[in-house]
Amino acid sequence: MKIGVSTSCFYPLLTEKSLELVGENGVKLTEIFFNANSELENSFVAELVKIKEHYGIDVVSVHPTMSLAESYVLFSGYERRFREGLDSYKRYAEAAVKLGAKYIIMHGGKPNKFLTNEEYCHKFFEVARAVKENGATLLQENVVKFRAGDLDFLKNMVKILGNDANLCLDIKQSIRGGYSPFDVVESVGENIRHIHISDNSKAGDCLLPSKGTFDFKKLFADVKKKGYNGAAIIEVYDFCYKDYSEVFESARLVSSEINNVLEK
Repeated sequence: MKIGVSTSCFYPLLTEKSLELVGENGVKLTEIFFNANSELENSFVAELVKIKEHYGIDVVSVHPTMSLAESYVLFSGYERRFREGLDSYKRYAEAAVKLGAKYIIMHGGKPNKFLTNEEYCHKFFEVARAVKENGATLLQENVVKFRAGDLDFLKNMVKILGNDANLCLDIKQSIRGGYSPFDVVESVGENIRHIHISDNSKAGDCLLPSKGTFDFKKLFADVKKKGYNGAAIIEVYDFCYKDYSEVFESARLVSSEINNVLEK
């Protein structure tokens, strides 16, 4: 398992500058968070490809800028708007493939009166199928206040979609949702394809790894038992540190911790 750093950690630094920052600090794995529709243009994606190739960075996943609009565009029950959103996700899949990324991360929809949980899952599957046809895999993230921010929903999603319920586990979102990340691993661990890591303590629910009390050794051991062989990407907000160097030091510390666990 490898540790990476998401470009979202440095928002509102421009996406290309964030990717350069990752490369300049020797991190070889990242998730690219798109922050404007114009960043899907072929010329901009080509610029990102040049940067990642220059520094030898592997891009494991991408995060669409439309994540805050997915509830309205994809999961409102309005079919015409859904089709437009589907086209957007096809474009993200094409960008992901150019960047060498396997996964696209989705926040998804919030609970509403228009779709049942089963209907939501079928909408997710339709988006996932379009993404797959264009070369990538769609992952549902457990974002608080969204449907998938609930552990029971995640269990139900796996029950409905089986192996097609591909998930991204985010530690801070689990803590904010009031359930344990370890319970997620225990319940639906076989469906987890990607992990966003952060730390927590009484001081806050989103800290840099190594700044709190979260038991990363247990997490890494637990997901290993479930057959997880993906990455762990640091994803925090800019108020979680004072200097960029703290993010990269955190990555080095957690990488060492992972290696110690996996070598046993």
